[in-house]
Amino acid sequence: MDIDVQRFAVTNLRRRPEVVETACFVVGIDPTTTSPYVNYATPVPGARPDERDVAALIAAFRERGLKPRLEFAPDTVPDVAPALRRAGFLTEAVHEYLVCTPATRTGPRNGRLVVETPSTDADFTEIDIALAEAYGGEFPPSPDGAARLRRTQERGGAVRFVRSADGGCAGAASCSAPALGTAELAGVGTRPAHRRRGIAAAVTASLAEAMFAKGADSVWLEYGGEGSRRVYERVGFRPRGTRLYMSLEN
Repeated sequence: MDIDVQRFAVTNLRRRPEVVETACFVVGIDPTTTSPYVNYATPVPGARPDERDVAALIAAFRERGLKPRLEFAPDTVPDVAPALRRAGFLTEAVHEYLVCTPATRTGPRNGRLVVETPSTDADFTEIDIALAEAYGGEFPPSPDGAARLRRTQERGGAVRFVRSADGGCAGAASCSAPALGTAELAGVGTRPAHRRRGIAAAVTASLAEAMFAKGADSVWLEYGGEGSRRVYERVGFRPRGTRLYMSLEN
């Protein structure tokens, strides 16, 4: 599965508004933000970079005022991490990822929750605000954030949310458009006041089902802790591999 996830990462970054391909790396850039979590690179499977390749990669980021950063499945490119470390890159994190297939997919326990698909600007704005709160303000809400969510849905991916009693958003998540048989589910978040009600499980299960309906053979995601892992496992996600995050400080 590692090679499928890495191939997907390359294809998904090539969907960004601006794409830079340098040596054996693909850099995906969204000009509306300088966030390193949106603007990053990944190596092509089998990459064996030398010093010049890494220097060209760094230059592609520096020329745009961006922090050099990569996300990748290290087992598919064993020569990449050592080459990056020689250039000064440090490990940010190693994340295990989980995979769901039609054979493992199960429904959430709380069938009373209504999972919706956003359709209006107000919906996308409320989802962006809710996710910002869910992540403790790490990603402040903005018109650009809401627009990115809409683009995800309009370009073959999906966004799902559970509406709160006041008409806003209690929790939500999004999933990229499928590519090479798989899709990445990300940004699962529930506002603090609405947690422990099954919202994360409900939107995750709904998104997986939506991707399978689009022809995906699998859906994968990364989790942030054992609590969230248990949520995803309840709806059919299973451990399958790891992804490495590396970055270069100024």
